Amino acid sequence: MKNEFLKHINLPEDLRQLKPEELPQLAQELRSFIINIVATKEGHLGASLGVVELTIALHYVFNTPEDQLIWDVGHQAYGHKILTGRKDIFDSNRQLKGISGFPKRSESHYDAFGVGHSSTSISAALGMAIASQLKGDNKHHIAVIGDASIASGMAFEGLNHAGVTNANLLVILNDNAIGIDPSVGALKQYLTNVKKGTEKQDNIFEALNFNYSGPIDGHDLPLLLSELKRLKTVKGPKFLHIITTKGKGLKQAELDQVKYHAPGKFDAKTGELPLKSKEKIPPKFQDVFGETIVELALKNDTIIGITPAMPTGSSLKYMMETIPNRAFDVGIAEQHAVTLAAGMATQGLIPFCNIYSTFLQRAYDQVIHDVALQNLPVIFCLDRAGLVGEDGATHHGVFDIAYLNCVPNLVIFVPSNAIALRNIMYTAQLGIDFPLAIRYPRGRGQLLDWKMPFETIDIGKGLCIKQGTDIAILSIGTLLKNVADAIDLLDQKEAVGYYDMQFVKPLDEVLLHDIFSTYKAIITIEDGTVVGGFASAILAFANANNYKQSITTLGIEDKFIEHGTVNQLQHLQHLDSFSIKKSIEDLLFVLKDG
Repeated sequence: MKNEFLKHINLPEDLRQLKPEELPQLAQELRSFIINIVATKEGHLGASLGVVELTIALHYVFNTPEDQLIWDVGHQAYGHKILTGRKDIFDSNRQLKGISGFPKRSESHYDAFGVGHSSTSISAALGMAIASQLKGDNKHHIAVIGDASIASGMAFEGLNHAGVTNANLLVILNDNAIGIDPSVGALKQYLTNVKKGTEKQDNIFEALNFNYSGPIDGHDLPLLLSELKRLKTVKGPKFLHIITTKGKGLKQAELDQVKYHAPGKFDAKTGELPLKSKEKIPPKFQDVFGETIVELALKNDTIIGITPAMPTGSSLKYMMETIPNRAFDVGIAEQHAVTLAAGMATQGLIPFCNIYSTFLQRAYDQVIHDVALQNLPVIFCLDRAGLVGEDGATHHGVFDIAYLNCVPNLVIFVPSNAIALRNIMYTAQLGIDFPLAIRYPRGRGQLLDWKMPFETIDIGKGLCIKQGTDIAILSIGTLLKNVADAIDLLDQKEAVGYYDMQFVKPLDEVLLHDIFSTYKAIITIEDGTVVGGFASAILAFANANNYKQSITTLGIEDKFIEHGTVNQLQHLQHLDSFSIKKSIEDLLFVLKDG
């Protein structure tokens, strides 16, 4: 019978009423439930399918939420959410005002720690375990971490500390040899050798004072139950190594684990993805980067590509396929990626360091200390800048302008289209004597014909797109399209001029003086936080030069923005074309009355 067991399970206490021999059927039902929802609502698929048995076993053996369970990153936590009171609302996953795609403390007591970025679970669980010791609580603390995430520096820091404590901590390594892309590095090779039984070195986790067990089959429920029950009786830091298959239970997801990490809509019965339309559409910005760096690197042998574990997401994979000796996936190691690039730059190479905007936050000290302080010409290509949509608060790239704008020597460029992105990459590889950050959004641009002959870009120069009489709109990045659409909707089009400022730093002060000398009011618009961002720089310029015009600042408000489509979120932040039109009309009304 369909969902014979799952339909009766709303919380882990219901799960614990089942007999152990009934759990494999529950695993089948849970897999089908996840597949059917994600097939139509989209989301992260393969990771959750791979840990269905582990999820059931953990909630069956441990007394959650009293025992605290942390999922590293959280891509794999869909089964956990379904078994912990969110089954009936799981179809709202990642939808506007629905549940988050990641564990979130404010959403459920079963989500012991909010996650979204990798490699935080061991440190957090250790912090909880030490707190329990200090308070005299007898709790279990479990961190589930993947083989890609455990290779990150922060995970090693947590392991290093845990090994000199007697904290009641269990680290479970979910080893499937893949994160979003295949795992890389010496640790990956070590784990591969352990699985094969060919590893000759001492066990690295035992060397760090963990009680190590495994590797065991992570899809064998009786074995998982037995081992977890045993580990409950073991004191101090423990390490369980399990082997799983990402995408388990859906043939296509097992065969193409990269594509089915987050496949979009698909056929729940067959697993097949919809056929791609043959209609010519504008490219994704990541593909503009990926194709352009290959084009440039084939002519300039000093160009290097670096990405921390995102070769597919950043499209650096094109360079890795074409010029593999000059393109590096360094694993989930943003700090290392930045300082590696800095080291290369000292030797005359031209490193393009491609990192998602939200992940560069993890390497902020390296940007300041290792790159900007030494004024090294590292080129940061910040993908997924601005609002990214359904991944929500942990992934929106809205802070980069603010946190980079205060760093001396660093130049910040925000292309409004694919041609500008190509041209700034071309300009940078001709030779610069400063670090450069180029930020661009997730998704597609507007231009079909984007592979135009390269042109150099004047550093620090903005562009006048249209002159006007009363209001000047100063924008950066792809929001220029929303501004243009808003002006097209106006009755008083002649009253509004708009400018693509291009550079947040340095600002085009010559152009700004001309603008402030011409217009009665100014509107700034950006897809980053207004606090400390582009608007703040314009306000500082106006104040320093004693300009008295009204300045309206449009951007991301001073709070964390939740998940929803980019269009929905732009509307909520008043950055869509209709909201911009209203801001302009309100300002024109004030000016007329004034």
